[in-house]
Amino acid sequence: MPVIAIEATGSLHRPWVTELERRHPGSVRLFAPSETKSARTQLGSGRFKTDDRDCAALTYMARQGGGRRYGQQAAVEALRAAVRHRRGLVADRKVAQQRLHDQLNALCPGLSAPSGHGRSLALETPTGLVVLACAAAFAGRPPQLRSLMCRAPGRLTTDTAHYWLQRWHGCLPPPADADQRAHRLHRDLDRYRRLRGDIDAIDLEVAALLTDTDGQVLTTLPGVASIRAAAFAAHSLPIERFPDAEHLYSATGLAPALYQSATLHRRGRISRQGLAEHRDALMGIAWGLSQRSPAFIERNAELRARGMAPIQARVALARHACRLAYRLLRTQQPFDEQRYRQGRLSGER
Repeated sequence: MPVIAIEATGSLHRPWVTELERRHPGSVRLFAPSETKSARTQLGSGRFKTDDRDCAALTYMARQGGGRRYGQQAAVEALRAAVRHRRGLVADRKVAQQRLHDQLNALCPGLSAPSGHGRSLALETPTGLVVLACAAAFAGRPPQLRSLMCRAPGRLTTDTAHYWLQRWHGCLPPPADADQRAHRLHRDLDRYRRLRGDIDAIDLEVAALLTDTDGQVLTTLPGVASIRAAAFAAHSLPIERFPDAEHLYSATGLAPALYQSATLHRRGRISRQGLAEHRDALMGIAWGLSQRSPAFIERNAELRARGMAPIQARVALARHACRLAYRLLRTQQPFDEQRYRQGRLSGER
């Protein structure tokens, strides 16, 4: 059986690798660009990058039995694609919400106040959606209580409806081009609703894909559901790529930059190497643990008592969360709060 070595470069290699795997099942081996560069350096061509020298380096590593089988990574590749698609949809949702706030503020000046300037309007809630719908339907004019209540897509209390109606009546009148603005708001609101539906659909898809990978064990962590677990697992699997938890933590870019020369030892800010998605996923896991895990809640309180800012404390927690996640992915054993607490106490003695 042939052995085919491929350098994994972004998404450019995927169609080619998929076809090779179909024609030669179990023959494809994937190598990271850093592995190719390291092998090229060992062959004496570290500063001479050509296609021929890269092929020689790949051949050298393949003959040594290196590389990762593509067939074993198909489930991880599918999960990674879904996670990245969801991240793009969430970014689009944020932009859409900002645009809707701007349109509502122009159509009903002062109704959509930012945080710190009164009670803010959360557009993703039934209250926010019904206010947007009434603003588009009545071209910025205040609706009746019945109109507001019947258009609510979810739970809307009478007190909340009265509050927004009272605030609406206190706003400045709509602009002269209110009808045109209302039409644009209506179309953007429909687009926003479809976007929310797409995110709900991809959430179900991500949860299903996660069950086919080793990352499912991360959902046993307190405060870590399928979305957070999938976001971290998509960029951490296969876990065999990392010899220990410190290498995984360094790959996220949260490890502090280090400069050492003779007697000089400097530790700077986080290195920010690697993917921002990987870094955000680990920070999300650290935040979830700091909210639901008693051990991490205590550790977070200790860090804050030392004078750390919230973001500094979360970065420090992320290192402990990375060690914990690495061990779960390696052992495939569910998280046990009592066992983790005992291990932490024995390590401090």
